[in-house]
Amino acid sequence: MKTRLVALLTGVLGFAAAFPALAQTKWDVTKTFELGGAGGWDYLTVDAEAHRLYVPRGTHTMVIDSESGKAVADLPGQKVAHGVAIVPSAGRGFISDGGGAGAIVIFDLKTNAVLGSVAATPDADGIIFDPASGFVIVVSGDKGTMMLLKPDVNPKRGPKAGKMSAMIELGGAPEFLAADGDGKVYVNLMDKDEVAVVDIVTQKVVARWPVAPGGAPVGMALDAANHRLFVGCRKPAKLIVMSTESGKVIADLPIGDHVDAVKMDDGKIFASAADGTLTVVRESEGKFEVAQTVTTPQGARTMGVDPATHRIFLPTASYEPNAAGKMAPKANTFKIVVVAQAN
Repeated sequence: MKTRLVALLTGVLGFAAAFPALAQTKWDVTKTFELGGAGGWDYLTVDAEAHRLYVPRGTHTMVIDSESGKAVADLPGQKVAHGVAIVPSAGRGFISDGGGAGAIVIFDLKTNAVLGSVAATPDADGIIFDPASGFVIVVSGDKGTMMLLKPDVNPKRGPKAGKMSAMIELGGAPEFLAADGDGKVYVNLMDKDEVAVVDIVTQKVVARWPVAPGGAPVGMALDAANHRLFVGCRKPAKLIVMSTESGKVIADLPIGDHVDAVKMDDGKIFASAADGTLTVVRESEGKFEVAQTVTTPQGARTMGVDPATHRIFLPTASYEPNAAGKMAPKANTFKIVVVAQAN
């Protein structure tokens, strides 16, 4: 009996020791797409179904195969491109171009042909598509506005296939945004250290929520099902967890310096920062905690996540000191780093 009891306890303890290793998924850099070419980079958008990555690079936007890492198209004609929203039901993509007077450049998702543009405001920046309302939503940092654009595929109205429907004053300098699918849009106001809540039916700001103890909010992700908003802040560097029911800050966690993007996938929250860190946050027994800090190349501050494969794509370049002694991207070294799960 004693021998059998010892054997049983040994087995139980062995299983308990092994279980955390089985339960804790780790992330790591698994490959790099070396692409080169001229220009910087900003937001990266993933089209999981078409296996495409869209990366604005200033005067042009690259279209990349997410499986092979090869460039399949390059969309020219922008001044300062920032982000891309895709609308598969309309067969259109929309690029926020903040240069000059500002514009939303429209292209065909199948042919990658540029179809035209719609006038916007200077510094057209963060851009998303809200399927519930049918709007492409764009914010302008310099003008402090939110623009609502309605995609239109009626061939009688011309190839642009889009028209500006409204412009909403935000009362601050917006960065990124998220829509809850129920008429509310949440916008980071970087200069006000707050989140503005916009009702797109009444087209008004209906609430303003401070992000303290964070500040200078930039990246944003939304868990609409659980009424949680995740806000990446730069001053200080924190990930803020906020209730979308009350605006109350539920938790704050440390992240890397100069965060730019926050994404949610498969129950995890990711915050990418230019210091070369990707912070992975999870919820455990009702509390949020940092599960892992992945080392990434310097400058990998924005990202896109493929919800089908759970791969994370981070654009960056190789860096070297410039004439002023500061680190700057080397010419023709643009690349996309792929982070994936590894047990």
